[in-house]
Amino acid sequence: MMHGRLGGMWLMRSNLFGILAVTIAGFLITNRVEAQPIGSGFNGVGSEGLIDGGGIPGIDGNSSWLGAPLGNPGKPGLFTFVEATILTQSWTLGNQTVAFRGLVDTTGVITGLPGTYIGSGVKALETGDFGRSSWLPGINIGIGYKLDDGSTVHFRIMKQTAHKYNAAASGATPFARSRADLSDTFLTAGVFNFPPQFAGPRRKTAFEGTRVGDILDIFGNIAFNQGIPLAIGRTVPDGAFYGIWNGASVMTIAYETDYTEAEIGGRVPLFESSSSKIYGLGGMRYHHFMERFRWTSQSFAVDGNSGPQDFADYTNKLSQRLYGPYAGCAHDVFLGNKFSLSAEMTGGVFANVIRRSAKYELGNETIQNKRSTNELGLSATGGASASLWWYPTKGVQVRAGYQANTFWNTERMRDPIAFNYGALDPVYGTQYFRIIHGLQFGFSLFF
Repeated sequence: MMHGRLGGMWLMRSNLFGILAVTIAGFLITNRVEAQPIGSGFNGVGSEGLIDGGGIPGIDGNSSWLGAPLGNPGKPGLFTFVEATILTQSWTLGNQTVAFRGLVDTTGVITGLPGTYIGSGVKALETGDFGRSSWLPGINIGIGYKLDDGSTVHFRIMKQTAHKYNAAASGATPFARSRADLSDTFLTAGVFNFPPQFAGPRRKTAFEGTRVGDILDIFGNIAFNQGIPLAIGRTVPDGAFYGIWNGASVMTIAYETDYTEAEIGGRVPLFESSSSKIYGLGGMRYHHFMERFRWTSQSFAVDGNSGPQDFADYTNKLSQRLYGPYAGCAHDVFLGNKFSLSAEMTGGVFANVIRRSAKYELGNETIQNKRSTNELGLSATGGASASLWWYPTKGVQVRAGYQANTFWNTERMRDPIAFNYGALDPVYGTQYFRIIHGLQFGFSLFF
């Protein structure tokens, strides 16, 4: 299963980079005219040729068929753009086991040895139950200005819809299968060092309040398998399964990823021919990766009651803010009939401001334990895009394209849960490579 997924990811990436390579090669073949310094003319109109992001000379007149006072995109002026995106990104969350089926005899009265596990111990919940990354929509908007020499400056921001994943486990086992003592209808996780406020219901099973001899008669001599004799007439006290996470009835996990990108930059024309232009790109860019993991556990008393004091909430947040300069180049090729192709590549080295935060909290919010850490790292980025442009009327450009941004040396949640309540230290690791890529569709207006 893992080999198939890795092979699929490798094949997908190979296809994507292959498409980019073929597109760029096509541009080079199409551009048969030798590049010349700017001002030599594009279809005989000088600097009124391809503009920021691709373009052709605008249609003469004071207004377009949109009824708005739009301007000539080949001349200096203000422009704005709005695009819809559909993106996906690398899966970075590690696979960690959360809970098992069964429960632990914390007093040792039933089994003769405190801490003895009762149940099959089958995995009931793990982070691998989330599945894998999906495609979701977003938006990319911006505003800019074109100068007399054909250079442009702009500001833009891109926001992706948050990816949300959920998984859960309960006492309803597959096909109602369980051991004779029904221990597999409970869930247990190995949380320790927690205060007594997280003890959970005092009587959550039919074991508590029952004579040990009766339990052995019904469920077998569990104690004697340990080689320890018991006082058969002794009654199991309340609290024999101590802790909200020991013998829980329901557990849920949720994972959410969020991505934001902002940029202040510009492009400067470097060379121009009768069918294309080459630009230099540069500016400052901001990337924000936000990951949130949540785990909830709830225990019910044997009579079915459960309150906020029987509910435990664990959260882990990983925020990475990347700040730094970028530089690159772009190549626009006029195809004729109001169409053109463009490709660009950028890269940079960014400061990565990392913030980690993990917290346990009781459902009634009377007690919590939280730990936060901050760290400064260094990450590299590289991106590429290919776009098809259409210029239906004066002052209007329509674009459809593919873009990919890659990141090296970021961080990920390897084991998101810290089971030691007293020393919250979930395991993070280095994400050596991640990619965010997808399609963009939108339009630009020039004033």
